[in-house]
Amino acid sequence: MSELQELATVVASVLGATLRISVPLVLCALAGVLSERAGVIDIGLEGKLLAAAFAAAVAGAFGWPAGAALLAAVATGMALSAVHGLACIRFRGDQIVSGVAINILALGLTAVIGLHLFQRGGRTPDVPPEGRFGVLFDAAARAVQDWPLLGPLLAEALLRHTLLTWLAFALVPAVWWLLYRTRFGLRLRAVGENPAMVDAAGISVAGLRWRAVLLAGVLCGIAGAFLTLAQNASFTPGMSAGRGFMALAAMVFGHWHPVRALWACLLFGLLDAVAIRLQGTVLPGLGAVPVELIQALPYLFTVVLLAGFFGRAQAPAALGQSFTKER
Repeated sequence: MSELQELATVVASVLGATLRISVPLVLCALAGVLSERAGVIDIGLEGKLLAAAFAAAVAGAFGWPAGAALLAAVATGMALSAVHGLACIRFRGDQIVSGVAINILALGLTAVIGLHLFQRGGRTPDVPPEGRFGVLFDAAARAVQDWPLLGPLLAEALLRHTLLTWLAFALVPAVWWLLYRTRFGLRLRAVGENPAMVDAAGISVAGLRWRAVLLAGVLCGIAGAFLTLAQNASFTPGMSAGRGFMALAAMVFGHWHPVRALWACLLFGLLDAVAIRLQGTVLPGLGAVPVELIQALPYLFTVVLLAGFFGRAQAPAALGQSFTKER
């Protein structure tokens, strides 16, 4: 029984880590689904995630409560989305170039401003516990922790999560419902497929695309806040570590569908959680698994998914195409 209990503890630990690691991926993938279903490519997910994480950490370091820091992160994500919308929707610029510019801008500005504010090499001070999102059901997790076999699974895999974790996974059916069960979602998907038809129906193509892009900014803001107010206690330059690009890969793998993208994000999260667990493991006949190889696994998987599925995935027909209203 002790071996089974130990196995249950390991499985529970990996499952819990999978859910936590998947949160920013899920939120950014949903942001990409909304934006690209409206026909606007959003390469800038990475930059918005990083900038929002920085804003939340700075607000928390200055003593703001967790809710206010979350709002600061959301405002930052929306501001960068507005820049992207201005470049791509208002001035009909190249959407990929705009997204790359946002990524570079966020990477540079967060490091420079962080260095100026705190003189810690771009890193922020730790956010105090009262400024972070704590575990919602910690008492219940402690109560069931010692139950045989089922206890660790309930405690680690289900109960020891913050509000933002629950919110992220609740937003998946919410976004699905918005896209596939509302008039707004029908129009949004139509804009990504045939904007001229939507315009002929007397509906503003630009207005729908603006709303999709700004909603994407909100989701990236929540994802950034999770990084520094729930998963970590401070901001470190470049801490997004490619999660925005992983979310793009998950979105493509999920064929621009929120539920399918969720499963791809969970797959990424599981791979990352297993990789962390494998660090220091000694394999018979091979010795210790190289840490560098383990850390590279999620990124290698991202490349494989993009290389293997991007060409075969059916993107929205008008994705990346600017729209000019006929006079």
